[in-house]
Amino acid sequence: MTESWSDSQDTQGSKKELNSLFDASTQFSACNNAKHTHILSRHIMKKRFLTPALFALAITLTHAAEPEKPSPTGYSDTPIIPGTQWKVHDIDRPSPPVVKPGEKPGDAPADAIIIFDGKNSDSLVGKDKKTGQTIPCPWKLENGELHITGGDCFTKAEYASCQFHIEWKSEPHTKGNSQKKGNAGVFFMDRYESQMLDCDNNPTYADGMTGGIYGQTPPLVNAVKKAGEWQTYDIVFTAPKLEGTKVVEPAYITTFVNGVCTQNHTRIMGPTKHKNITNYEGDFPAAAPIRIQDHKNEPPVRVRNIWIRPL
Repeated sequence: MTESWSDSQDTQGSKKELNSLFDASTQFSACNNAKHTHILSRHIMKKRFLTPALFALAITLTHAAEPEKPSPTGYSDTPIIPGTQWKVHDIDRPSPPVVKPGEKPGDAPADAIIIFDGKNSDSLVGKDKKTGQTIPCPWKLENGELHITGGDCFTKAEYASCQFHIEWKSEPHTKGNSQKKGNAGVFFMDRYESQMLDCDNNPTYADGMTGGIYGQTPPLVNAVKKAGEWQTYDIVFTAPKLEGTKVVEPAYITTFVNGVCTQNHTRIMGPTKHKNITNYEGDFPAAAPIRIQDHKNEPPVRVRNIWIRPL
């Protein structure tokens, strides 16, 4: 077949036109988009052999040559967010501080307060059973783990709202059943217990299971691993609001067991109790120590990697 004049000339002409278009794109790169496109389109229309594909390429090149404008980092002409002093996307609103996360899940972030990292129990204290006086933490430290035996222990410092992390393990051959097997607990402000229990094939009452608010609200699901494996608690506790020493808004808790949500901003009805109801009558402190419970397990429950971030 004989090649048509149009085809042969178009191939040769297109190469020349493409080079010409690159020159034109560079020449007009400083123009704004509309003006650039208009000038380059006039340049293109003067050429007789430009293919539709090259025409489209030419228009693309006009946009590619334009310098990219940076996105705005905020605004000052937006409405004020109700209940705040800040405008929507306010350019003057302070940015939150930077916190370096832990290297792997469960590791303490840079701003956390370490309660126990496997080295010593200096951030915990016990109480003498007879006098009630503060004593050093009586729990046995072995292989970077604390064995919960010798009574409840408390943080030296007092806390209110916080993010709390703890890991614990009970042995499969622990004696007993129900609440007598692998039982411990975290008491925020020494009053509000987030239950810890061996719930692997160990039937018990629903509001006494791991991830529950003891005696009040069962966990959404049973997310424990088998006994003998390390369990993880990640808890966000919101302290009650006070006027003086009186509670005007209850405490709330959000709980994750082994990464599974078991409480979602659940209202705490009052200090947790055994076999009784509760309320917020009486006087309450603005902050108090966190208590970790010794429930006299044989062998003892073990804990590790305990840290807290006050909120």
